[in-house]
Amino acid sequence: MTEKIRVRFAPAPTGFLHIGGARTALFNWLFARHEGGQFILRIEDTDESRSTRVAVDNILENLRWLGLDWDEGPEKGGPFGPYFQMKRLDIYRRYSQELLREEKAYFCYCSAEELAERRKEALRKEAQVGYHGRCRELSSQQKEDLERSGREKVVRLKTPREGVTQVNDLIRGKVEFENALLDDFVIMKSRGTPTFNFANVVDDHLMEISHVIRGDEHLSNTPRQILLYHALGFPLPSFGHLSMILGTDRSKLSKREGAISLDWYRQTGYLPQALVNCLSLLGWATSDSQELFSSVDEIISKFSLEGISKTAAIFDPKKLEWMNGEYIKRLQPAEITKLTKPYLEKANLLRGDEDEEWLKKVVVLEQDRIRTLSQIVEYGDFFFLPEIEYDEKAAKVLRKEGASALLQIYRDRLKDLEPFTIEKVEEVTRRIIAEEKIKGGELIHPARAALTGRTVGPSLFELMVLLGREMTFLRLDKAIKWKG
Repeated sequence: MTEKIRVRFAPAPTGFLHIGGARTALFNWLFARHEGGQFILRIEDTDESRSTRVAVDNILENLRWLGLDWDEGPEKGGPFGPYFQMKRLDIYRRYSQELLREEKAYFCYCSAEELAERRKEALRKEAQVGYHGRCRELSSQQKEDLERSGREKVVRLKTPREGVTQVNDLIRGKVEFENALLDDFVIMKSRGTPTFNFANVVDDHLMEISHVIRGDEHLSNTPRQILLYHALGFPLPSFGHLSMILGTDRSKLSKREGAISLDWYRQTGYLPQALVNCLSLLGWATSDSQELFSSVDEIISKFSLEGISKTAAIFDPKKLEWMNGEYIKRLQPAEITKLTKPYLEKANLLRGDEDEEWLKKVVVLEQDRIRTLSQIVEYGDFFFLPEIEYDEKAAKVLRKEGASALLQIYRDRLKDLEPFTIEKVEEVTRRIIAEEKIKGGELIHPARAALTGRTVGPSLFELMVLLGREMTFLRLDKAIKWKG
């Protein structure tokens, strides 16, 4: 590809960053990085009533967390700023005046009430709903009268009433729209702010955007934007519309299945690299359908627009959780300990005087089992609690006939064990199993239940040594005496 690649992510700060927006940002970023191009971040904040600084900060913070750096935009600047639309109002007004002068646009004085009444009438007659150009051919006298009356006005683009506007979509192919259905849409509101379509076109042209890659909900905006490009005399960028993201039941994403802020994934303990891996596969695939990547750099090296599918992408939270678990397994001991520590602190499980090496061993012991960082609390809390409760399954194991007697034998044989190491503990355990002529589980299961309060967990011998001799005996004593 020889042209200079410049793509953008242009969120409206009316809410926090979600899976859909993050996927759009990621695909633009991957394309730019693969092609050696530039990724621009622009904040489309012209919806003054709903745009907030909190939302802007959330978007920037989560993009940074994902590792999506921008070459131009907020906090970075660039040659085509400002990168907030509300700071570009003079630019939009200048271009709208140009369209008015060239009679490619006109003032519309119709009130909201009049437009609503006409819409109602069109629906009653089952006619086409839309603006039918009442103010398009006003005489000079009519315009003067309306101006004198102090009527509020908007600016509308004169659109062709016949023919079609064709979108040559990089992903969907050729898509055609009847011009008669597009009507004379508003480009400047009465308060002097641009509509989405107008600001989008002006900004993308002035920022030299080469490719507009966005969600397919914007496909219906594209013919209007193409008409604006033609009216303004701007060359067209390339358009590509990403497929919808659906839940596992092929319906619109619910909050349970991903239509939640990225903050939730961060707080729950998902790794950004795992989320990037998962998001990259929402509508894109390598030729061999690779699922796990060694790094984000590998995804960049393999990413292409040709690999993007036009069929709906399915977001499966369980697959993301599995993927996150695979990435957690790759973490080095010091790194996973650092990442899980805040969850242990929040759960008040750390006293603050824990030996760092001991803590590292505890976390690493649970590393292969946890699929989110926060699960360290759920799976490993028994290491830190002074006393534990038995869950229903553990209680059932401890109630079994002979369990208490076996635990007493176990405790007596471990009492004078020196050194209290994994190898020595395992040796004693295997010897008891052989001498008592029992299956391994008949001793190991009640021992695990006594020490952890549950029936599933990491290696019994490792967890005993990490609990230490004193805590091991305290918990065995409690289980032996427990009457259930």
